[in-house]
Amino acid sequence: MTATTAPPRSGLPLARLLLVAAAVLGALFAAAAPASAHAALLGSNPKAGAVVAKAPADVALTFSEQVAMDNKSIRVLDPKGKRSDTAKLRNLSKGSTVTYGVDLRPGLAKGTYTVAWQAISADSHPVSGAFTFSIGAPSRTTVSATGENVGGGLVGVLYGAARYASYAGFIVLAGGGAFIVACWQRGANERPLQRLVVRGWLTLTAATLVLLLLRAPYTGSGHLGDVFDLSALKGVLQTKPGAALVSRLLLLGASALFVAVLFGAYARRTVSTDPEAAKERKDLTFGLGVGGTVVAAGIAATWALTEHASVGLQPGIAMPVDIVHLLAVAVWLGGLAALLVALFRTPSIERAAVRRFSGIAFTAVCTLAATGLYQSWRQVGSWSALFGTAYGQLLMVKVGLVAVVVCIASFSRRWTARLSETAADGAAAGETPAVAAEAVATEGSLTGTAEQEQEPLTVPADPRRAAQLARQQAARTVVREKRVRDADPHRTGLRKSVLAETVVAVALLAVTTVLTTTEPGRTEEEAGRGSSSSAAAAVPSGPVDLTLPFDTGGPKGKGTAALEITPGRSGSNQLHLFVNNPAGKPYDVPEVRIALTLKAKKIGPLPVVPDHLFTGHWSADGVQIPMAGKWDIAVTVRTSDIDETTVNKTVEIG
Repeated sequence: MTATTAPPRSGLPLARLLLVAAAVLGALFAAAAPASAHAALLGSNPKAGAVVAKAPADVALTFSEQVAMDNKSIRVLDPKGKRSDTAKLRNLSKGSTVTYGVDLRPGLAKGTYTVAWQAISADSHPVSGAFTFSIGAPSRTTVSATGENVGGGLVGVLYGAARYASYAGFIVLAGGGAFIVACWQRGANERPLQRLVVRGWLTLTAATLVLLLLRAPYTGSGHLGDVFDLSALKGVLQTKPGAALVSRLLLLGASALFVAVLFGAYARRTVSTDPEAAKERKDLTFGLGVGGTVVAAGIAATWALTEHASVGLQPGIAMPVDIVHLLAVAVWLGGLAALLVALFRTPSIERAAVRRFSGIAFTAVCTLAATGLYQSWRQVGSWSALFGTAYGQLLMVKVGLVAVVVCIASFSRRWTARLSETAADGAAAGETPAVAAEAVATEGSLTGTAEQEQEPLTVPADPRRAAQLARQQAARTVVREKRVRDADPHRTGLRKSVLAETVVAVALLAVTTVLTTTEPGRTEEEAGRGSSSSAAAAVPSGPVDLTLPFDTGGPKGKGTAALEITPGRSGSNQLHLFVNNPAGKPYDVPEVRIALTLKAKKIGPLPVVPDHLFTGHWSADGVQIPMAGKWDIAVTVRTSDIDETTVNKTVEIG
């Protein structure tokens, strides 16, 4: 049974697969925001938005889990943007409470101060944020309270792409090797499979090196040029994620030995008919199976020890379960990639090998279901988190894609069963599978052509002519193998279904990569319940657009005040006020005043005195809204020396 395509169309199905994969990856990485916070800020002292009578001695931040911070992690900036802390981090943690702080310089003036912070959570992802507090009274500030874009930008995109490549390389390396050893030992001699596994090793190695170099700018400055900062790289090597990446490189060295033996000594013994070689092949199969599993488990552990499984509930159980989960993914999807290459690129593959992989893939999927169910419970924890958090929604997309792959796989199993029936029919007739397929391919009008193509060529003395004839003979061989392959309709159906499985698997791997950089639903909900500002964080943000009718009771005392606040969120905003008469035309009044009050937090009223720009138009820049929540906006309009009124409206500001 052969399975090689003709030269003009040999790359078309795989080219389509690569195009689909590129489209899926582009959409996911383009839409993906920087990594969400896996360690949440539970509270601070002073609190976000607080107005204190005198300057505090320090600023302290409390987190939901362990974080890694340094002297640059917490910065307190005055209204002009100058640093107001001593730049010396203090660990104030007590028991299970994780708190870090910095001392403030003495003699701080009144006004609004911005606290910008960044850290690395226990699952290796960068987190950051910012908030404001005021001494004496709020004031204008030149500092944005949005925090730094840690983990985003070009560095974030490159880091995410390298993460995807590392997962893909591991799956192809481990799964491809497992497919050869457990399902199709003769495949160790096939060049397409050799290239697949070697490329998996090269991809994983290169991606790991890129992750190691990008780690410092990804969790720190965000500048791509910092990959050449040796001091920053030294600091990365002293962290848990850095040690895990170095360990992965060492394990990849051991896996290189595995690949060398698999495609060297082992491959030679799979084609030898010597009884002694058969015994040695059996011993090598056992050794490669055990050794390969140990090395693959070690590589999988470099993820489990530094990501979601290492923090939160039951890490002692979650990490081994995560390793098993990753190995099952590799066996299933990596074996699927190897089968696809075998069906499209190798001259033949035994039906028994396809059947063995079908059984192993079924076991791997069952393992995935069991381990995935546990991890889902651990990371999500509730139905509300499943439907109401980004992690839960991505998880549902992942489950849906798995269901699609399993559905397509059912068709592959049907084609595999038909392949086995064809093999049984050929065996009953006393033919080998290849001979049976050849007989079908050479029926009717193809017989004469195939016989003609198999006629031996006389090798001429001219080397150039000999090379030309050799290329012609190779092309004829490819055409003959294509005819044999296409003569087996069951093989054609299997190729199409495996190709469809692989396309969906590429999308599944991309969703999984994004999922590993998303805050778990359980953590997000717990942080929401514990954070003093979590309720405000749920408030939708957006520009505020109000139209308030007023009547001061005096002459020309009626009209409307249209108020616009952009971007309409905590931090610095721009305010515009338009006063119109009852006819809708702008007109000036002697005075307008605005005050903002957050009654739930006892903040305010915060006065805003806008500047007059044009007829009926006032504006104010840098209006500081300390935190999100339901703010009461009071607009006071004075139309004469004695006639004035105040109109109020409560709006939600995110």
